Amino acid sequence: MMDTSPYAALKIADFRALLAGRLLGTVALQIQGMAVGWQIYALTKDPLALGFVGLSEALPAIGVALYAGHVADIVDRRKIALWSIFTLVICLGLLSGCSAGITDKSTLVWIIYLIIALSGFARGFYGPAVFGLTGDIVPRELYGNAAAWGSACWQASAVAGPIIGGILFLWLAAPATYLVSTLLLIGAFILFLRVKARMKVEEKKEASVMENIKEGLQFVFSSQIILAAMALDLFAVLFGGAVAMLPIFTNEVFHMGPQALGVLRAAPSVGALLTATYVAHRPITKHAGHIFLISVAGFGLCMIAFGLTTSFYLALALLAISGMLDGISVYLRATIYQLMTPADMKGRVSAVNNIFIGSSNEIGEFESGVAAKIFGLVPSVVLGGCMTLLVVLITIVKAPKLRKLDMRTLFKEPAV
Repeated sequence: MMDTSPYAALKIADFRALLAGRLLGTVALQIQGMAVGWQIYALTKDPLALGFVGLSEALPAIGVALYAGHVADIVDRRKIALWSIFTLVICLGLLSGCSAGITDKSTLVWIIYLIIALSGFARGFYGPAVFGLTGDIVPRELYGNAAAWGSACWQASAVAGPIIGGILFLWLAAPATYLVSTLLLIGAFILFLRVKARMKVEEKKEASVMENIKEGLQFVFSSQIILAAMALDLFAVLFGGAVAMLPIFTNEVFHMGPQALGVLRAAPSVGALLTATYVAHRPITKHAGHIFLISVAGFGLCMIAFGLTTSFYLALALLAISGMLDGISVYLRATIYQLMTPADMKGRVSAVNNIFIGSSNEIGEFESGVAAKIFGLVPSVVLGGCMTLLVVLITIVKAPKLRKLDMRTLFKEPAV
């Protein structure tokens, strides 16, 4: 008999170890992201320099993504995740050492970009491996429940990371902040060692790398629902995200320090964590497509209001609401991908998704920096929110299958 408890996925020991490892790893990377943003802005006072942080990570991650997806479908995914985390440990250790030992500002900025680029390669392999691991560990009927708890775990770490990072940066400065992140990543490595999942697919020895990659791309682009969900995330966050500009808002609009930046960065994740906890107990099934599109439109409206406000507390509330709405789309996308993707293609589909996510998040940071440089801080954020609303309207017209999606039908139909 199927376990319908809201905690069903958490009863699986390997899944608990995977979640705990992701929790520590994401806290570490969130601390890093907060610290790098504040450090780069303190060194340069240039919004474009903040944009280059995202670009330096996105380009390597996107460049390696398709190959990483292929590898995640033919190699032990747990080993890929472990090597990725080990590389990230090295990167954070380098950030700590270089921040302590290099005094020339220009040199330090470029070295930080190079280290972030190296971490981008590692994260390009990490994403498909972890996505596939979840499918290896959790039975199909619990994919939605696992997606909800996975989102809750990620958002909890995204709440804690920036706040901890802001406090650490204020008290200890950059080198010690990166060192704490390094130790947390080592903890994540140890937890991933405890995951005993076995892959459910065998290597396709007769297929070449290019053939496997092509097969994954054809699968994604032949599915209107998967492609539309990815594209909606890509363009909505590409234009609508304001996280990269938070150091400037904190410093120049709200006139506060790094601890306030940590709180602002954590606010969206507080909202998303509330959403993730709710959907773990009350999954979204009926009218999922409509709810998906409404949540993305609401996210865009929040970004417009955030760009216009000069109140720190109103900005905090708007970011939290935007996180709640984004949490809905994160949950629905994760469930759609797990349910509609065959086991032997999860790595490649996740890789394509990571290209879209990398484009929307990291390249979105670069776009935010360029827009702020050209149009000014506030107009760039307001314009981005308006573009998000336009993307939703286009999706409504061009992707009727996503608009009419009912999740109950996906649970009944096996992935092919």
